[in-house]
Amino acid sequence: MTSRTPPDDTHPYLRAASAGIRHHTRTLAPSDATPPRRADRLHLDVLHAHLTALLQLLDRLAENTRPPHPAAGRHLATAHTRLWQATSEVHSAFHLLPSTAAEADTEPSACHPERLPEGPPVLTICQRHLAAGHVVRRKTTPTDLRPHTTACMR
Repeated sequence: MTSRTPPDDTHPYLRAASAGIRHHTRTLAPSDATPPRRADRLHLDVLHAHLTALLQLLDRLAENTRPPHPAAGRHLATAHTRLWQATSEVHSAFHLLPSTAAEADTEPSACHPERLPEGPPVLTICQRHLAAGHVVRRKTTPTDLRPHTTACMR
């Protein structure tokens, strides 16, 4: 799964992000000493931020690759669409998880926009999702955005 890095690595930040995700995945794995940790809203918010950053990267890569290599550009555009579907599912899962005590104690009237320029924490994921969705919908058709399989509802 991991590959050897050439000494002239030109993408150190992308590699660091991948290493961070691998590390986080390992820390979530249950061991004999610790029970498995469940996903919480904070995890999903951070994961959603990572996925939307990947969406922007794939979008730019597809745009830059398409003129000289149309087939490769189409594959990157398809990957972008599939990643959007995953991002949308993470956003939906975020809203299905129970809120933390800190979120429950915060009333909308207690929010001080001057202290939080991005708005109340629970809305940050929605703002990010709406902004990403606007970009995605400008470049893809509704048919492309429709999931190919339906989620299992229990």
